Amino acid sequence: MKKIFTITLIIICTSVSLQSFAQGDDKTKRPSPPSTITQNIKRGATISIEYSQPSVKGRTIGKDLEPLDNKVWRTGANEATVFETDRTLTIDGKKLPAGKYGLFTLFNGNDCTVIFNKTWNQWGAFSYKEADDVLRIKAKVTTVSTPTEVMAFKINHSGEIMLLWGNLQVSFMVN
Repeated sequence: MKKIFTITLIIICTSVSLQSFAQGDDKTKRPSPPSTITQNIKRGATISIEYSQPSVKGRTIGKDLEPLDNKVWRTGANEATVFETDRTLTIDGKKLPAGKYGLFTLFNGNDCTVIFNKTWNQWGAFSYKEADDVLRIKAKVTTVSTPTEVMAFKINHSGEIMLLWGNLQVSFMVN
């Protein structure tokens, strides 16, 4: 009888542990769920951006919510945002070879630097190293009248990439 009770208890504990573990791996249950956008641009390259989507939730961007001035941001939540291209791109007159990159941003007032870093598989920007930057470009920052509650990226067929977050729109062109 004691053996049956012990075996039953082990089975129940194992089942509960496995169920909890499986739910922990479900990234869609996170407060900032994952998203991916993929677009073929007119030049023939396919661009994909994988990121997690934070929500503003009444907070103030730049004060109690990233991006903060002069601090490298993972441009999303959770893992670093991943920018991938299957062909070499030209951005702001500079070449970005085909590959995967960590996509980071650095805000300074109304200026934004977009950073393509060779270390794409990392959590946040905690392990970010400027020495691993492949390309840095200046992006256009505008204020929009209708805020975006949930951060999102858009890629147009023309090659324009936009980050929409709160009342900010950051954009740059790729060729």
